[in-house]
Amino acid sequence: MENSSSDYQAFMDRGTPTFSPQDNEQSLNLPLQIFFLIVIISILLVAFLGNVVVCLMVYQRSAMRSAINILLASLAFADMMLAILNMPFALVTVVTTRWIFGDVFCRVSAMFFWLFVIEGAAILLIISIDRFLIIVQKQDKLSPYRAKVLIGFSWVFSFCFSFPLAIGEPYLQVPSRAPQCVFGYTTEPGYHAYVILITLVFFFVPFMVMLYTFMGILGTVRHNAIRIHSHPDSICLSQASKLGLMSLQKPFQMNIDMSFKTRAFTTILILFSVFTVCWAPFTTYSLISTFNRGFYNRANFFEISTWLLWLCYLKSALNPLIYYWRIKKFRDACLDLMPKYFKFLPQLPGHTKRRIRPSAIYVCGEHRSVV
Repeated sequence: MENSSSDYQAFMDRGTPTFSPQDNEQSLNLPLQIFFLIVIISILLVAFLGNVVVCLMVYQRSAMRSAINILLASLAFADMMLAILNMPFALVTVVTTRWIFGDVFCRVSAMFFWLFVIEGAAILLIISIDRFLIIVQKQDKLSPYRAKVLIGFSWVFSFCFSFPLAIGEPYLQVPSRAPQCVFGYTTEPGYHAYVILITLVFFFVPFMVMLYTFMGILGTVRHNAIRIHSHPDSICLSQASKLGLMSLQKPFQMNIDMSFKTRAFTTILILFSVFTVCWAPFTTYSLISTFNRGFYNRANFFEISTWLLWLCYLKSALNPLIYYWRIKKFRDACLDLMPKYFKFLPQLPGHTKRRIRPSAIYVCGEHRSVV
């Protein structure tokens, strides 16, 4: 017992993440373990299978390789790898209530975790900025080639931030108080700086930028909707004159589908909302546990960490379901990929197919044609 106490004090003196000898006594009652087991397996299967389908659709179908779909496929790949390389080990740790995979793999798994998390946030940020440029700035600059370049840059960026964890910089303690390697309490300034930096990179900065872009988009869409409803005749005549249709006997009529104009943006907004709801609690919890020793040593820390961790993983399972619900091309391709006896997913109402530029669907004014 004296040796255990001395080891604990040594960790305190070094300023590294600490744990007490009693930490390994964490346990979950049997009903809660069964509940976590069912929920975790369901999330793992949906996250893996759903994102595999998304990646296959974009890879196999040339018609699906638009810039936005390539970005969504990269997001799906990151979620799929998170399901493969992190969720199974966290599942075992939840069942056994202790990490059994060793110190080295603890650090490697932490690197993979933050690599895929930062990459997912970066892709959402790129998509949000692209929607902002299209709708607010009226610039459609993202081609499939540029999307691939941005994806490559985002993976390099994510790897640079996550790789130090694999070599022990900063040092991570084998997770006796959490279902996987997480940031724990420490007094080391460098450790504090890294935790603050990585939370800024993967959550706070993307959240603020995306929030700004969505507020701008909402304002632009609202302005255009008011303009169209207030002056439909003048706008349509302006469009008709540009198209050389003033000689027609019947006045030019333009059918504007306002729901279609905001549908693509609404899908991205839903993804952003899911990202915020799933990751905000875990981010806050990680920051508090890093700076507050009493909070980190709470008796129910393991149980709360488990709830918050699997709330984060839930995002990876919800994303492909959102694609299926919101994007008709993904839904049709998904149904075509499945054998007939596996087509148990509900058929959602379809929408009229349109072949128009994404930058044109949000504006109907004197400087841009929607036709």
